[in-house]
Amino acid sequence: MTTPTIVLVGHGMVGQHFLEALAERGVTARARVVVLCEEPRPAYDRVQLTSYFSGRTPDELSLVEDGFMARHGIELHLDDPAEHIDRAARTVTSRAGRTFTYDTLVLATGSYPFVPPVPGRDADGCFVYRTIEDLLAIEEYAKTSRTGVVVGGGLLGLEAAGALKGLGLDTHIVEFAPRLMPVQVDDGGGAALLRTIERMGLTVHTGVGTQEIVSADSVVTGMNLSDGSALATDLVVFSAGVRPRDQLARDTGLAVGERGGIVVDERCRTSDPDVYAIGECALAADGRVYGLVAPGYEMAKTVADALAGATGSSFTGADLSTKLKLLGVDVASFGDAHGTAGDCLDVVYSDSRSGIYKKLVVAPDGTLLGGVLVGDAETYGMLRPLTGSVPPVPPEQLVLPAGAGAPVALGPSALPDDAVVCSCHNVTKGQICEHTTLPEVKKCTKAGTGCGSCVKVIGQLLPQAADKGLCGCFPYTRSELYEIVRTLRFTSYAELLDSHGREDARGGDGCEVCKPAVGSILASLGGGYILDGEQGALQDTNDHFLANLQRNGSYSIVPRIPGGEITPDKLIVIGEVARDFGLYTKITGGQRIDMFGARVEQLPAIWTRLVDAGFESGHAYGKALRTVKSCVGQTWCRYGVQDSVRMAIDLELRYRGLRAPHKLKSAVSGCARECAEAQSKDFGVIATANGWNLYVGGNGGATPRHADLLAQDLSDAELVRLIDRFLMFYIRTADRLERTSVWLERLEGGLDHLRDVVVHDSLGLCDELEALMAGHVAGYRDEWAQTLDDPDRLRRFVSFVNAPDAPDPSVRFVPERDQIKPDLTVLTTLETLEGTLTR
Repeated sequence: MTTPTIVLVGHGMVGQHFLEALAERGVTARARVVVLCEEPRPAYDRVQLTSYFSGRTPDELSLVEDGFMARHGIELHLDDPAEHIDRAARTVTSRAGRTFTYDTLVLATGSYPFVPPVPGRDADGCFVYRTIEDLLAIEEYAKTSRTGVVVGGGLLGLEAAGALKGLGLDTHIVEFAPRLMPVQVDDGGGAALLRTIERMGLTVHTGVGTQEIVSADSVVTGMNLSDGSALATDLVVFSAGVRPRDQLARDTGLAVGERGGIVVDERCRTSDPDVYAIGECALAADGRVYGLVAPGYEMAKTVADALAGATGSSFTGADLSTKLKLLGVDVASFGDAHGTAGDCLDVVYSDSRSGIYKKLVVAPDGTLLGGVLVGDAETYGMLRPLTGSVPPVPPEQLVLPAGAGAPVALGPSALPDDAVVCSCHNVTKGQICEHTTLPEVKKCTKAGTGCGSCVKVIGQLLPQAADKGLCGCFPYTRSELYEIVRTLRFTSYAELLDSHGREDARGGDGCEVCKPAVGSILASLGGGYILDGEQGALQDTNDHFLANLQRNGSYSIVPRIPGGEITPDKLIVIGEVARDFGLYTKITGGQRIDMFGARVEQLPAIWTRLVDAGFESGHAYGKALRTVKSCVGQTWCRYGVQDSVRMAIDLELRYRGLRAPHKLKSAVSGCARECAEAQSKDFGVIATANGWNLYVGGNGGATPRHADLLAQDLSDAELVRLIDRFLMFYIRTADRLERTSVWLERLEGGLDHLRDVVVHDSLGLCDELEALMAGHVAGYRDEWAQTLDDPDRLRRFVSFVNAPDAPDPSVRFVPERDQIKPDLTVLTTLETLEGTLTR
């Protein structure tokens, strides 16, 4: 018997869910599964796309568990979309020219952003807001822009507006409808949302359309609106809705809807019984194209059931409820939010001063039909599951705030067992109550792993609702694990898991949450060379090769340049290395020089040149100290009052290699003019006539925060002592991936408590904190030099195990501005090397 082949076209959220459903049903064990993905990266969380601007990396947004494809034998082809389907021959041909014969074809091509056909829409500075690559392009272009306009005031448009504002742009929103979010909220909700958004400093234009994009030399300079007004702008983001991506289906003769979408039946089959369509590209049997992820997941499960031989599974429609936080404002709608059912009544609570609007739509018999919540969506998790039933309390009590006529608190226990609590994965209250912890619920039912809006209700339904464990492997927080490791002197993750992990996790391999967290703890407590033995398996992607992985599979190298001070000889060495290895060079905002484009097998040779010249690792790849930036200080500047360069160098050399829950940045300014921008750093130092002022808990980025003044007029010794204490207290008590700014705001008692602990020694910890830092300083070793000194460690740095000197052929470059950039159009995958090399 031949092995059947399933070809999946598209690898977004729904596509990945389909693969997981196939694996759960054992289909991947008896079928060849091929995936053609248009994007250069595997599936990622598009719902949380905007969180990239809040610090989440593309890797952190990924939905694909490490090793998932290999474990289930799935062939994933990135950056290689399907371009032609021959249904008669049952073949799919990709852009790279590969042809695959299928027994079953599943189309999960999603949707594409609609760009209004206005003149000038192709000018430089016009973007859509759909993929990580779109966000990267917007982020780069915004660096030289002052004003941005978002065309579209729907869900994604408001997210895009928040991103532009976070990037520092004066931001406008243009919405053709008379209110924001016209699909989800009514006039009252739109008015409340408008008031709140305008208070944030955004300018909203409703009831007008884009007439023309104005440009000069093909670069955006403005926008003309349909009411005759004009806006000056440098950047335009189109977010005016999406359309189903159904061109492949059209080209091959499959039935499509009059307004788009691949026609499917209740089993998600197209007009060809061997071809299925799921997600945003599909026109469901009820005549609707669903633009939410939850219906796509249900379609994915329906097709997986069909391919597994199950009967009775069908997709007949889905819940369109949504809950989001847009620009910091809670917005939710559920059920028949606009009262389209006809004979219905509204129960409304509106507080324009607070920006709160709540409306429930109820039938004459009291049945809850739907609702809109703006500004306060706390009750969404309870109200949505009650839709279609008569609530146990009068509807006005469900919208009034506490103390204003709502004496009865309606808890999750009032929900019927068949109430769907997690709409993303269609999980009921009864299914949730079969478990006892949130990690167990997530693992067994996937509830809470989608949009996350149901997590609070799930927690209230469980007997162990206050589980604060780091993950499903450990019942302890990161700070508790730190104390366990420090006190009991653990040096092994496996030993820690077996002795302090949850019962069902002991003896296992752990997860991608706790492994790097424990790896960081071990490293901060003097765990030795970061890649030795078990330690290597605990590290994040970049730490595995002591360099930063870039988008095309090459790496960047950042040598440490303490305080930004560098000799001409060292500058020449960096230039020679970049020239000899053909690297792209970039001076960073942290006073360092970044060299991009190195292949993994080149890293040791590059490090050798740099180490011989006196350089060491700048730890740009690790959750560690990055830089201590400085101005030139009193040595050169006529305004300087202290030697800021010397202090910056001293601090950077003292704290280099210090592993922490998150990356650390610092700066030293030689006077109050603040040229080094010390108040935007995790710890910053500003010179005074009497010494140094120490600021802590700042950060730049999309959500900047000024640091707080911890102590002032410090001597050199006092300054170093307080920074020692501050950093070790942060490392000891912060949560996983928690920056000092977030940690300080979360810390009970805030800055006052921190000052009591590290300045006044209120907890009696300061001697221990200083000793821990002294141990780090004494034990520091440069990781590049350690690697070069050990042949066994060097064996890791190859592209192919049995061809160590062979370069990875998929890493290609093209010229740009007398340097190089990644060539993402040339795709050479491991398939071309099959039978010759082993990755």
